[in-house]
Amino acid sequence: MNAVTPIKRPLTVRLATPRGFCAGVDRAIQIVERAIERFGAPVYVRHEIVHNKHVVERLKSLGAVFVRELDECPDDRPVVFSAHGVPKSVPAAARDRQMLFLDATCPLVSKVHVEAERHHAAGRHILLVGHAGHPEVIGTMGQLPEGSITLIETVEDAAAVERPGDRPLAYVTQTTLSLDDTAEIVRTLKARFPELPDPHKEDICYATTNRQEAVKQLADGSDLVLVVGSPNSSNSVRLVEVAMRAGAGSAKLVDDASQVDWRWFDNVSTVGITAGASAPEPLIQALIAAIGERFDMTLTDDPGEQETVTFKLPRALTA
Repeated sequence: MNAVTPIKRPLTVRLATPRGFCAGVDRAIQIVERAIERFGAPVYVRHEIVHNKHVVERLKSLGAVFVRELDECPDDRPVVFSAHGVPKSVPAAARDRQMLFLDATCPLVSKVHVEAERHHAAGRHILLVGHAGHPEVIGTMGQLPEGSITLIETVEDAAAVERPGDRPLAYVTQTTLSLDDTAEIVRTLKARFPELPDPHKEDICYATTNRQEAVKQLADGSDLVLVVGSPNSSNSVRLVEVAMRAGAGSAKLVDDASQVDWRWFDNVSTVGITAGASAPEPLIQALIAAIGERFDMTLTDDPGEQETVTFKLPRALTA
């Protein structure tokens, strides 16, 4: 007698649009790949090129060597600086050693660096809204002399910060923050310092903005939201927080399908799926396939912002 195939429970799966790679991440990964093609292995990379363990492991398999600091790199091999940006002292040290270096800093992070330098040149003290210890924050603070920037992490910090002497103030932000949290911090700062000038263009990048708006839409009506991304990815962690605030029954961050606890799906009829800006699409498709093996799945794509942004590669890789 043939075994009876168990009937799968119906489940609706909604995919966020947009999700996954942004233009800055795509550019950074291409820089490492092209450098290996052009110069051969090994190519050294200072810090994780982007915050995703699967991306890092794949690049290692191609010949990338990830290090924490420049002094771990030999003089005669190329080195790539991560998408998060680096303090000015890092390329300066590379030039002193006559190293071949490629800067994979996201152009939108570089825009924040330029903005900070412009304010500093105008005599302003800068308030940087961001998370202590994040590579992007370290890189931004490292663009200017020590003491030129004060880090603001919370509304409480914004309420307590003091103006240094009689210097005018300005603010910039990390590009991967929660839009809502940042808006509250900036409101607090402006209530205390009404003269604060706004950035010429919003510092929080288009990809962070679009993914947070998409997950708000996804959370509405989803019993569970799964965010594909690594736990050290700021923008991925923010998506989980935004989903919960937007009304999702539950929201979980997973590096890949192997991290799913299928008990999360108990009493769940609609699941939303999105991914941080450093998470590759194959991880999302593998998660969908794993769900499809266990449930009678109906898959839909949420409407959302269509992204067409691209960034040029360094001339050293295209000339």
